[in-house]
Amino acid sequence: MSEKDGNVDSLFLKEDSAKDLSPEKHAHNWKNAMKKRASHTGRNIRQITCSRIWGFLRRNAFVILTVAAVVLGIALAFALRPYNMSYRQIKYFSFPGELLMRMLQMLVLPLIVSSLVTGMASLDSKASGKMGIRAVVYYTVTTLIAVFIGIVMVIIIHPGKGTKENLQSQGKIERVQATDAILDLIRNMFPPNLVEACFKQYKTQYNTKIYTVPVPQDQNYTEDQLNVSIILENVTRAMGKLQEMMNIEEVVPVPGSAGGVNALGLVVFSMCFGLVIGNMKEQGRALKDFFDSLNEAIMRLVAIIIWYAPIGIMFLISGKILEMEDLLVMGGQLGMYTITVIVGLLIHALVVLPLLFFIVTRKNPWPFIGGLLQALITALGTSSSSATLPITFKCLEQNNGVDKRVTRFVLPVGATINMDGTALYEALAAIFIAQVNNYELNFGQIITISITATAASIGAAGIPQAGLVTMVIVLTSVGLPTEDITLIIAVDWFLDRLRTTTNVLGDSLGAGIVEHLSRHELHKQDAEMGNSILEECEKPYQLICSENDTQKHPNCETSM
Repeated sequence: MSEKDGNVDSLFLKEDSAKDLSPEKHAHNWKNAMKKRASHTGRNIRQITCSRIWGFLRRNAFVILTVAAVVLGIALAFALRPYNMSYRQIKYFSFPGELLMRMLQMLVLPLIVSSLVTGMASLDSKASGKMGIRAVVYYTVTTLIAVFIGIVMVIIIHPGKGTKENLQSQGKIERVQATDAILDLIRNMFPPNLVEACFKQYKTQYNTKIYTVPVPQDQNYTEDQLNVSIILENVTRAMGKLQEMMNIEEVVPVPGSAGGVNALGLVVFSMCFGLVIGNMKEQGRALKDFFDSLNEAIMRLVAIIIWYAPIGIMFLISGKILEMEDLLVMGGQLGMYTITVIVGLLIHALVVLPLLFFIVTRKNPWPFIGGLLQALITALGTSSSSATLPITFKCLEQNNGVDKRVTRFVLPVGATINMDGTALYEALAAIFIAQVNNYELNFGQIITISITATAASIGAAGIPQAGLVTMVIVLTSVGLPTEDITLIIAVDWFLDRLRTTTNVLGDSLGAGIVEHLSRHELHKQDAEMGNSILEECEKPYQLICSENDTQKHPNCETSM
């Protein structure tokens, strides 16, 4: 009780002493307490902030450097434009960017082959079939949506209002027959020589053939025709007609080739080869391990090259801006056309694709897209989805944690045949050229454009400005002049970068969607692999294990 009384007395004494304090002392004490607390909180915030900022910078160093490279590249280009550099000087200036392109393209061929072979070999035929169907359905749906968006945007905004006299033609477009282009696509799927497919692809060339057609002779003569003057006139006319027939020319397709990797043929071969290796079980283990090691080695090379990427991207972007002769060409009709393409690509990339990802996976798409930022900026700089492929692999597997069995299958196929941005661009550009020529398209022709744009985007190689070549197919299908493609070449270098970025985003989100839909098959396969390891350890005849086997399977019988 005495302790309690003592505590009570001390409390009362404190209250009395507090009452005795003057208001000035009260304010002074309160001020000191607040200062102490503020300094303590500030010190904690500084420590937390510094550590967090340093950790954030370390985690996102690649992305920050790449974004800074884009900004510096644009600023450097506009700073150098007043000096009117010659074409040779610009080429020398862009040399670091050219080196980056060559490094990335060097890795594309072994990366496509090794990733597809290991990806298909690690899946059984049933799982790979389901995954393939899901990937193809995703590619088809997103490409059709992209074409629809392009057609709607160009019809609503109507950028081709006016005449084409205000537009300037640049460059030349090679004529391509739609039938031959489709047949070339199928031919390239089955290359006769795999070594040749690494640096060359089949492309139909055209030769002119001159032939003679006999003129049918008219044997019915009248009395008037027996007159000498009339006979001479008929002979002269017949000779002229014969000469005309002799000069008839026909353009015939002949076998030819074009430089560049036949990615489609290598993809088809690698998929079939990987499936066969997977079905060979233990017999194919050595080959599977070889391609697995090759894929790992390529990815380690990518980790080294990626540090050089910001420098290369900076000089690539600067060089392209310096090559533009007149920036005012972006104005007028061509400016409206550029805005239409950009709006269409933004709707597809920032609304449709993330919404599709959310509907299927029920996950927030923006953290996933944030992990892809470096791949998207690399696509913007290099303008090639194939050259960006090594960076895309790294972003998906390391940043977003996508299963390697999915990325190794989906990404190489997607970089070859899934071209959402190209499909949107080709459909939009075809209708723009029709508007410039005051050519009214009916509903059937618009449907034809949408189908041919979808098919042509599949045949567009993952290289810069390949969409211009395949666009000839779209224009030919509705009878539009193919030479008018030269009207939009002035801005194609810029739009090509944007549609490549959209293509890479579509491929990457497709990998996430396919992984989500295939998760049950992947988990089942993981469980089966775990059971098979346990069965190997529990075999009654496995009494003696080697040192390596003992380390791998601790449940095995002990070594002698």
